[in-house]
Amino acid sequence: MAVSSVPAMEAKLSRSPGKAGIAVFGAALLVGVVYAAIQLSNDLSIVQTTSLLPFLLLGGALLTALGFEFVNGFHDTANAVATVIYTHSLEPHAAVVWSGLWNLAGVLASTGAVAFGIIALLPVELILQVGTGAGFAMVFALLIAAVIWNLGTWYFGIPNSSSHTLVGSIIGVGVANQLLAGHSGTSGVDWTQAASVGNSLLFSPIAGFVVAGLLLLVAKLALTNASLFIPPTSTEPPPFWTRVLLILTCTGVSFAHGSNDGQKGMGLIMLILIGVVPTAYALNRAVPASETADFAAVSQQTAQVLNHYADPTATVDDPRGAVETYLRTKAFTPTVVTALRNLVDDISGQVVHYESYARVPGGAVRNLRNDMYVASTALTLMQKSHTPAFSAADARVISNYKSHLDRATKFIPGWVKVAVAMALGLGTMIGWKRIVVTVGEKIGKQHLTYGQGAAAEITTMAMITAADHLGLPVSTTHVLSSSVGGTMAANGAGLQWATVRNMVAAWVLTLPASIMLSGLLFALFRRLF
Repeated sequence: MAVSSVPAMEAKLSRSPGKAGIAVFGAALLVGVVYAAIQLSNDLSIVQTTSLLPFLLLGGALLTALGFEFVNGFHDTANAVATVIYTHSLEPHAAVVWSGLWNLAGVLASTGAVAFGIIALLPVELILQVGTGAGFAMVFALLIAAVIWNLGTWYFGIPNSSSHTLVGSIIGVGVANQLLAGHSGTSGVDWTQAASVGNSLLFSPIAGFVVAGLLLLVAKLALTNASLFIPPTSTEPPPFWTRVLLILTCTGVSFAHGSNDGQKGMGLIMLILIGVVPTAYALNRAVPASETADFAAVSQQTAQVLNHYADPTATVDDPRGAVETYLRTKAFTPTVVTALRNLVDDISGQVVHYESYARVPGGAVRNLRNDMYVASTALTLMQKSHTPAFSAADARVISNYKSHLDRATKFIPGWVKVAVAMALGLGTMIGWKRIVVTVGEKIGKQHLTYGQGAAAEITTMAMITAADHLGLPVSTTHVLSSSVGGTMAANGAGLQWATVRNMVAAWVLTLPASIMLSGLLFALFRRLF
């Protein structure tokens, strides 16, 4: 028999947050917006231009990127609060605010690994040309496609993965870029990286279903309190320690969601900032000048290591061009190592000449960043492909050099993290109810029990935290929804197959739909830009 909300639960879900709640959230939102605006204004103060066009493009692109995170809040953040609401551990609006605070903490504590892992899916030349028409077409196409699909699935109350959608949109742009280029050698999707991301997205819901189900079975064997495993008969809170556990796991999921899902929009925002105002954002100006000598020494060590694998007879007129060709074609020759060694020397010479990243003039900053990005990406590809086969000692030198490059190019300002957290929180406040009702009522045939809520949340928290440390994007929606399904199956409650079919259909269709949509938008925007 399908779950139906009792009138008390319906009343609880429909209750207004009240004037005080709205005022507190509005004040927090205002503080975040003002902080981000002041920091952005300070950063842009070094940009010297009399044209309004870059700032108009920047405003439009940032609104689009934050719009993606806003819609992300409809889906993924709402999943984090479903269990505490349906186990009556927290009132709905209190749960949403609490989750929002811990999402903010997770976003602020994030490392950026997931953000730049997503960016690595894009064609190299589009990343290098992000300030051109093709670069803007890429950013707008993939973001708008992701927003459209996420809004559609949210409207029908189907929990859908924002990560899945964004990856599909990126693949669509890469495929379209390659098709439009014909036989020019332009690269498309990095299928190796795409497979890695795809595997994490595919594996996570299966693992969530199995692990949460097993965890519930273990809990039923270890705990003798039968009330933990039967649907609650009232809207009263659960026993104290059970309630504490449920709130703690909701907190962990919210923090983990912020530290993983919150990063996906950050990487795209950084691409926008680098493309529109490279003077301020292409290089990390916070790196102190005192590190220049260390960078020069590490560069010299790396050049010596690369000499062991280079072609001593090769001459390369355009080192970066040769390395870019290697990244597009994946065709390795010893001449590529020669070109890369020369590029390492060029980068070191520029950094030493300017003495610090903060002193690199506006006209040279994009070129230096692109040199660094190409060198880092090429070294990553060589290490993954084991061609050439670096010795253990040489690999350590290269990894140390890459960390120096990434420190200069793969950074996320604090105001970007705050802006993303505000967008996620606002999206959750506005759109939480549809997804929460689906997770709480429509996956299983019985009301969610306390034990099921705890098992699903613990599983989700652990898996997202592990993925964050590995730099892999996973979907909070996929993991939590499948975990709830796993606990329903393990508890003998049964599943509502109509909901399950809709969710699986949305998950299956997300990739092809977002690929086609973003590819068509990219082709259109290429003409417009």
